[in-house]
Amino acid sequence: MTDTVLNARDDARARGGQTSEWMPYLPASSSPYRPAGVEALTWAETVAPGGYTHKILARGTRIRFDDPTGDACAHVIVYNALEPVERLNVADTVKIPWQAYLGAGHPLLSGDGRVLATIVEDTSGHHDAFCGTSTEMWNQRKYGDARPEGPSPAGRSLFVKAAAKHGLSPRDLPPSVSFFQGIRVDADGAFEWRGSAGEGTSVELLAELPLLILVANVPHPLDPRPDYVAGPLRVHAWRTAPTGPDDDRFQATPEAHRAYLNTIDYAEARGL
Repeated sequence: MTDTVLNARDDARARGGQTSEWMPYLPASSSPYRPAGVEALTWAETVAPGGYTHKILARGTRIRFDDPTGDACAHVIVYNALEPVERLNVADTVKIPWQAYLGAGHPLLSGDGRVLATIVEDTSGHHDAFCGTSTEMWNQRKYGDARPEGPSPAGRSLFVKAAAKHGLSPRDLPPSVSFFQGIRVDADGAFEWRGSAGEGTSVELLAELPLLILVANVPHPLDPRPDYVAGPLRVHAWRTAPTGPDDDRFQATPEAHRAYLNTIDYAEARGL
């Protein structure tokens, strides 16, 4: 009963020990899915199918996404946490490395010529930088419902909710990239659905600047399955070091080299 303040307090305290399989792990080190060899976690969470999450992370943080069932699809937007007007630019992300398909070593670029994050490990290879996430109109037409709290939320709606928690509006949402559900372009220029690489794959990002990251775990908009199919997404993060001149990816292309130099210049000027 919660008809009085005291009863409401007692009810809330009685629920304090309850857990869910979709939740942040607090402290992060308590995660039952801690990556091997990692001790000091700074973020640990299992994102529900049709759920979302968001976090501000320090420069040099390594973020690992795991797809335990083969049905997760991590739609991701990243921002410079110090100046969110600097955000993921998908066009530059595929242009600077001269590669439209995301994979290990691929930088995620901002429109200011800096690297916000780098894909440093990848066991999936099934990703997409073309299609963005699902919209309300798309989900309404395909599933009959697109409400954020409904059975088939759209990725765009979840991004709007996540962005609002950081003072950002729908106008601040650029196109996203997605991991674990792949797209290729066929010889005629049409998108070819590749789907998942299967259960147990992972992708790791490295934050090259202080990072605001938004994640929506929803079906890819080109997923041909008629039902709203999504699996859990595991997220873990820990502190390491950002990309430096001794890393192979620093010199991968002349354009990438310039982008990493721009990033280091910004970080050093900020005292990071």
